[in-house]
Amino acid sequence: MKEMELSDDRWCFACGEKNPGGLKLRFILDEEKALHTSFTFLKEHQGYTDIVHGGFIGLILDEIMLNLAWRFNVHAVTAELELRFKKAVRVGETVQFNGWLGERKGRLLHAEADARDSAGEVIATAKAKCIVVS
Repeated sequence: MKEMELSDDRWCFACGEKNPGGLKLRFILDEEKALHTSFTFLKEHQGYTDIVHGGFIGLILDEIMLNLAWRFNVHAVTAELELRFKKAVRVGETVQFNGWLGERKGRLLHAEADARDSAGEVIATAKAKCIVVS
């Protein structure tokens, strides 16, 4: 099987500034090498009436972990994603997302992330096993 090549044409649904329908997330890297972003969910992000679809929460948690790896020139894809939802997010609510890289063994990279409401309460957590591709 041919090795996958990863590149960024700025059309990523989560962070691409060229994607007119994307989320256009912007990230901040802190001194502890954790990555952070926030997002305010709109009506078009809902599942049930006025409740944000969990898929959007999962998408941003996945993005923040892989985006952090990319910043350290580690090009990886998600092989396994474990999500745990603690509470619902309401349309109009701003959520803070945080991501960290964990242990790397060969091509396997572990990462973690969480989502928190404006009071700092955990909304969701994620753990990922990522495969380094280049």
